[in-house]
Amino acid sequence: MEYKIGLEIHCQLTGARSKLFCPCSCDYRGKEPNANICPTCTGLPGTLPLLNKKAVEFAGMISLALGCKVPEEIMFYRKNYFYPDLPKNFQLTQYNAYGITSIGVDGKLEYGNGKSVRMRRVQLEEDPGRLVYEGGSMEKSTYTLVDYNRAGVPLVEIVTEPDFVDPKDVREFLNKVTSIVEHLGVCDTRLEGSVRCDTNVSVAGGHRVEIKNVGSFSEVEKALRYEMARQKTMVSRDIEVKAETRHWDDARKVTKESRSKEEEQDYRYFPEPDIPSIELGAGFISSLEQSMPELPDARKARFVSSLGLTPHVAQVLIDNKELADFFESAIKIYNSPKEVANWIVTDLMGFVDEKAKEEQHAMLAGLKVGPEHIADLAKLVEQNTINRATAKQILGQVVKTGEMPSQVAKKTQASKIDDAGALAQAIDAVFAAETAAVADAKKNPAAANFLLGKVMQHTRGRADPKTALELINKKLRES
Repeated sequence: MEYKIGLEIHCQLTGARSKLFCPCSCDYRGKEPNANICPTCTGLPGTLPLLNKKAVEFAGMISLALGCKVPEEIMFYRKNYFYPDLPKNFQLTQYNAYGITSIGVDGKLEYGNGKSVRMRRVQLEEDPGRLVYEGGSMEKSTYTLVDYNRAGVPLVEIVTEPDFVDPKDVREFLNKVTSIVEHLGVCDTRLEGSVRCDTNVSVAGGHRVEIKNVGSFSEVEKALRYEMARQKTMVSRDIEVKAETRHWDDARKVTKESRSKEEEQDYRYFPEPDIPSIELGAGFISSLEQSMPELPDARKARFVSSLGLTPHVAQVLIDNKELADFFESAIKIYNSPKEVANWIVTDLMGFVDEKAKEEQHAMLAGLKVGPEHIADLAKLVEQNTINRATAKQILGQVVKTGEMPSQVAKKTQASKIDDAGALAQAIDAVFAAETAAVADAKKNPAAANFLLGKVMQHTRGRADPKTALELINKKLRES
């Protein structure tokens, strides 16, 4: 059965610091309700909007990073509908019905292994406020409160064409977009609600159903799988799938009917009379291109070509800017890219909370480890001060205490034993205790590995495995 999935990704431009049309702060989180507002962002009579130039630049950077064309002129429109979280009863946004007036249009972004999706548009708009329900539940609440602190925060809406057919691809694509906006420095994706995603899905050429209120990218995937199964069942039973907006019930893991889907004409778009058209010009686009930081794909290519990382390891790092920055800081302290990267990707990630891995957010939060710790650990191993098994044990302690690995190694006397005399004593003790294994090893050379394991046990993992095995084989030949 054929499915079509499209996305609307809402990304707050937290880096702009102030709201889209007034000086109120973008940082509304943790503030008293309705304290982060002014006459302009609440739309009081007589007020006039003043466009945030930095927000326009950030939106332009996102458009270019997504492969979109940026027009030389943009405009804002009023989108009219009644929601209680919009104090003006309209939203200032962009609209392409009368020519291309959005900040970005007709893009294409590659992700995964050779997959791509078309970008319909990137539009700059203001975020609405927030509805707060008694007890946090829309269904059980007997009243609703409105907090306008978020109203007017600059927001970029990224609208894709319905090019997805698999929810897993959607998740992969969302991770790519998140990595891009993180690398651009326009959005702090760690902040609650800074990146949100609505999705729409249709089956077998039927009506499009929009799913809202999805709290995380992992929930987007679950919501899509549920809705696809629901629509497939309806089609198989000759039940019409209505064009509607549904909400995702995170507790029950189902989509629920919310309202019939509005059509474009229902919004009664018209040009915003208080904001004239903005002439960007070719110079604006070229200046953006010159000032844009290194994007994830370019960073991955550099990690592979210049630092010698495998494509897989490089991809894991660049998928999360925090992790890639951590890696680059560590190799400035100890320049061994492959060793450092492997400790981060293979070992350090084992201590990261599964939910943080799933959402690609705040991965290293709660771990008392910095780039200097991983650099120190990699140095200890490469210089043969400790073996890898001991290093893994030390890392487990470091992430809890924040001690430097070299301090832990010194305190626990974990340095590698490679002195032939000290190793010979340990081997003599093992040979005396494991006579049957010794006899077996004389007939079967592979059995010497069992004796090596016993030596490692005897030395609490401190024996140099290579030196110890050489001495074991020498003793077997001579006895």
